[in-house]
Amino acid sequence: MNTPLWKTGVLTVLALLGFAANSLLCRAALENGAWRIDAASFTSIRLASGAIILWLLLRMRGNKNAARRGSWGSGLALFAYAAGFSLAYVRIPAGVGALILFGCVQATMLGIGLFRGERPRALEWLGLAMALGGLIVLRLPGATAPDPLGATLMAGAGVAWGIYSLRGRGNADPLAATADNFLRSMPMTLILSLLAPLFLGAPRATVEGAGLAVASGALASGVGYSLWYAALPHLTAMRAAVVQLAVPVVAAVGGVLLLGETLTARLVGAGSALLCGVFLALLARQRKAPAPSR
Repeated sequence: MNTPLWKTGVLTVLALLGFAANSLLCRAALENGAWRIDAASFTSIRLASGAIILWLLLRMRGNKNAARRGSWGSGLALFAYAAGFSLAYVRIPAGVGALILFGCVQATMLGIGLFRGERPRALEWLGLAMALGGLIVLRLPGATAPDPLGATLMAGAGVAWGIYSLRGRGNADPLAATADNFLRSMPMTLILSLLAPLFLGAPRATVEGAGLAVASGALASGVGYSLWYAALPHLTAMRAAVVQLAVPVVAAVGGVLLLGETLTARLVGAGSALLCGVFLALLARQRKAPAPSR
């Protein structure tokens, strides 16, 4: 039974808003001077609430045999992404963070393809060069440069999410696998919470900070991922990749309107080069290996 185009469009838009909301919620909770919650506690609450909402969604779906669909490797990649994401947003704005995250996710997936022996076309090389150039410009010293440590942590989070995405390709039940991976990340968050006071100071969490973490985990992550998985079967690989180009843009606009962040010329220029480069690389890959018709 074919899903109406309008329904696929609504699912896609809501999922992408959820992805962008993760950046805004995390930044609102962790920005310097807010002191609403520490990064380790935010990560733990986010992953725990995501695990709970995904488990509930599986129960509502009537899935009783989904407990072992994930893996410890994917759980580790998910934890590395979430921890790096939170630690980075203590230091950098929402728009910059989403841009670095998205760029590194796509660069990781394209780079692993190269490592596995894929032979890119000239257009793909051009796109990769533009995307890398955009990331380099963001990291150049200057008054408007993002914090180096924050940018590095977010880049690491992007690499981890790219690995997580590649490990999940072809999974027969992505929702069940994600729920299991969230559960597997729980022991890692416990270790992070135990070690964090040695490096990050005493833990702290206001009601507002904990609420933002729950919203990020349960709504933006748990529900957002579920909506995305509902939309994915009705999108070609190219369309699924390209629509995600909107996430850093939405996060940057949201950061300016909701969090009072500044939209700098560096962010606009470097971000445009990065997003255009990723688009060209994806376009070249699509032409080389067209997605099968659905």
